[in-house]
Amino acid sequence: MARVKSKAAIKHKKVLKQAKGYHSSRRKRYKTAHEAVMHAGQYAYVGRKLKKRDLRSLWTVRISAAVKELGLSYSKFINALKKSKIEIDRKVLADLAVKNKETFKKVVEKAGFFFTS
Repeated sequence: MARVKSKAAIKHKKVLKQAKGYHSSRRKRYKTAHEAVMHAGQYAYVGRKLKKRDLRSLWTVRISAAVKELGLSYSKFINALKKSKIEIDRKVLADLAVKNKETFKKVVEKAGFFFTS
């Protein structure tokens, strides 16, 4: 009969492979490596959620700065966009505000604000 590897050995090998690059016993011993890998996974999960939060706040700050240059407030601008049924997400608006100011100004005008310049 052929030799069968134990499920535990396969599981241990997988965890130790994930712990590659860790320091000292966190890389070599299964128990500490497993603990380190589990915590790393939790931190990574939380980090992915925080990244989304951070990016949204960055977009808000960029839009706010661009709208302030035109003499408006962020909240009034977003409210005007919703009233005029313009559905552009904050990511795109922030990109326009930074890279393409003329297009952003046109979007602001479409929202119902007019400028004399």
